[in-house]
Amino acid sequence: MNLWQTTRVALRALRRNKLRSFLTTLGVIIGVGAVIAMVAIGEGAKVQVEKTFAAMGSNLLIILPGTTTAGGARGGFGTMPTLTWDDLKAIREEVPSVRFAAPSTRTVAQVLSEDQNWTTQVTGTTPEYFHIRDWTVGRGLIFTDSDVEAGTKVVLLGQTVVEKLYGPDADPVGQTVRIRKIPFQVIGVLAAKGQSPMGTDYDDGVFIPVSTFTAKIEGGLKNYLSGVIMVGARSQGETARAQAEIASLLRDRHHVQPGADDDFSIRNLTEMANAQQQGTRTLTTLLASVAAVSLLVGGIGIMNIMLVSVSERTREIGLRMAVGAKPRAILLQFLAEALALSALGGLVGMGAGLLAAERMAAAFGWPMLIRPGIIGLAIGFSALVGVGFGLYPARKASLLDPIEALRYE
Repeated sequence: MNLWQTTRVALRALRRNKLRSFLTTLGVIIGVGAVIAMVAIGEGAKVQVEKTFAAMGSNLLIILPGTTTAGGARGGFGTMPTLTWDDLKAIREEVPSVRFAAPSTRTVAQVLSEDQNWTTQVTGTTPEYFHIRDWTVGRGLIFTDSDVEAGTKVVLLGQTVVEKLYGPDADPVGQTVRIRKIPFQVIGVLAAKGQSPMGTDYDDGVFIPVSTFTAKIEGGLKNYLSGVIMVGARSQGETARAQAEIASLLRDRHHVQPGADDDFSIRNLTEMANAQQQGTRTLTTLLASVAAVSLLVGGIGIMNIMLVSVSERTREIGLRMAVGAKPRAILLQFLAEALALSALGGLVGMGAGLLAAERMAAAFGWPMLIRPGIIGLAIGFSALVGVGFGLYPARKASLLDPIEALRYE
């Protein structure tokens, strides 16, 4: 018998017991479907993490001021101003791995249009802040260094603030809003940025020049910076280097003795993103490994059913051998049956896995990322499982003695 005839005989044998064949492939269907679904969702989660941290800014470092100690009680970072405007200038000029550095001073205030009001976060900063955050304008312009130097009363609005004050799809550029009764001209609307990993709405805020902030909104601390310093490294590979160089510079400027604690803190969001991605990757691998166990269970089921099939068809095997069938043909027939079971289970499992991944991605709001290599690997592994676990029953059938087989009841 040639390969085509062997395949036809194998498929005909499987069709005779449709329900048993389906139940046999169920383990393979579940295994392949679970592997594809878990990997697809894991890759989608990884992309979502990258997207979320990209919204924070590229190669971002956040420098926070130090701590207070009073009466034996210690406060957290940011409870005592230790960063100065000269520190910011030194970081810009003396750290070669730093591309941008900008102050970020914040408060909460009410913003009023002609007939609406909205309480939101007001941030005082410089144009470099928007380069660090990879934040563009949807309409209008970003304020300039000249606006910072002159302390002009101009403001950029986030999308959420625009919707609350003017309604969806409104264009407030050129309008006047009041922040703590002080009029500001709207010169731009920032592009929508979405939410932070903690659920904070990035678009619910307004931005003004830092000099205007300290002069008109909230008085500064003279030489000390009342907020944090945002830093953008030149590349992702230089982020750790920039962190080390900034720490060394600030320790030297603040006269921190060797072995003493820093009076500032540097948060590296690139490291946080990498840690999150590593956690997602580990969880995906774990879930995919657990799902792969279902493939092995399915393989054991195939072997058991094939052994039952050999017992049920012993007389048939003896008859075929008596009329001239060689052991190799018997071996190939039962291997073809096992391979057909696993391959069909793999194909059905692929469809089930893709459908499950699509439903879960829609439920979680994540992108669904399918890698063809994973699909091929899952189906190929299912076929390998079929051949591996079908080999023993097939070999047992091929080694039967024709005379004994014909006598079998």
